[in-house]
Amino acid sequence: MAIPISRTHLIALTLLLFAVTVFADCTCDPKDLEKDPKTVTTRYKVGALFLILVASGLGVAAPLAGKKIKALSPEGDVFFMIKAFAAGVILATGFIHILPDSFEQLSSPCLKGSAWENFPFAGFVAMVAAIATLMIESTATGYYRRMHFKGEKSTVAGLDADVEHSGHVHMHTHAAHGHSHDDATVVGSAEATGRLELIGNVLELGIMVHSVIIGVTLGTAGSLSTIKPLMAALCFHQFFEGMGLGGCIAQAKFKWRAMLTMAMFFCLTTPLGLAIGIGITNIYNENSPTSLIVQGVFDSAASGILIYMALVDLLAADFMNPRVQNNPRIQLGSNISLLLGAGCMSVLAKWA
Repeated sequence: MAIPISRTHLIALTLLLFAVTVFADCTCDPKDLEKDPKTVTTRYKVGALFLILVASGLGVAAPLAGKKIKALSPEGDVFFMIKAFAAGVILATGFIHILPDSFEQLSSPCLKGSAWENFPFAGFVAMVAAIATLMIESTATGYYRRMHFKGEKSTVAGLDADVEHSGHVHMHTHAAHGHSHDDATVVGSAEATGRLELIGNVLELGIMVHSVIIGVTLGTAGSLSTIKPLMAALCFHQFFEGMGLGGCIAQAKFKWRAMLTMAMFFCLTTPLGLAIGIGITNIYNENSPTSLIVQGVFDSAASGILIYMALVDLLAADFMNPRVQNNPRIQLGSNISLLLGAGCMSVLAKWA
């Protein structure tokens, strides 16, 4: 059976392959790093590939299990806490793991020219990526609304719609227009579902870009003292990040075939980067200007996307939801889960 590949996945793969083609450029002296025998390091890397694949699969599958396990259902109270934990993970990934690396890469001494020294390109690219994500979301949501209300301008004028980020919809109709409350609710629910699908796709794009880069980083490491802690850290990293993505996919109500495709692409990106890293170990130079610029720009853009998605589409949407604010138990649980998620991912920054 053919596996459907969405436009998001095609764009992501194109960008990632472009990044990989420049990783081998070598115009700056490489660091004098301790290296272990290649046969030993390769054995550890292959083992890491399978461990990361399993960890990614378990992470992204946990929230999706809510489709079958009632206690983990997206409509249940526990799901708010799962999403808060996952959002904390994604937020820490952007702020703690990716953004500092991009600042280091784009301000490296290997980059010649005053522009790199005097302008914070990493912060600028992250800001532009966040703004672009906002514009894409706004434009797509507006287009979705116009398509559903096409030819019914009188209905739009009579609707007082407040579509919340969480997918809960409050629609008020005026009887004079001759349209029922149920019709408006159906349109609003469809719009909210479409927006959640967009959020899931954009979030996966940001995660995929970051995942392949950290895979290449592990694949090109030459010392066991670097590989061992990085391997363990990336397993936890991918598990938690998978939970974040899986939560968004589950809430967006994708069809099973689409959910499995998105989960598969997430699971394979880091192992793909790791395999590429193993293949280019002998010619890779992480300090070449081209590598630093491309990797720094990709990291900056990914951090901007992930920070925006975590704060706006995940945390603000759920924490401002009346269901959370009216229930102190869910509110306290969500706050604790958020701190735990951000804390766990921040601690991993010591190794990865």
